[in-house]
Amino acid sequence: MKKWSFKVINEAEKPKIQVEYKHETKVFTFEEISSLILAKMKEIAETYLDQNVTEAVIAVPAYFNDAQRQ
Repeated sequence: MKKWSFKVINEAEKPKIQVEYKHETKVFTFEEISSLILAKMKEIAETYLDQNVTEAVIAVPAYFNDAQRQ
């Protein structure tokens, strides 16, 4: 973890990611990071397909609990 360009911090007993962006410190939950990644993937798919994407199938490992699946 020492070579990552971000820090994993403990905030209110929950792990979060702390990054420096445009000279500002920002903190994100893992759920927020996942959401940002999915939004970018949607944007890329829409650009490639040249149409709106309104439905998608996203698979998660079977061992994920309900909170992780959300």
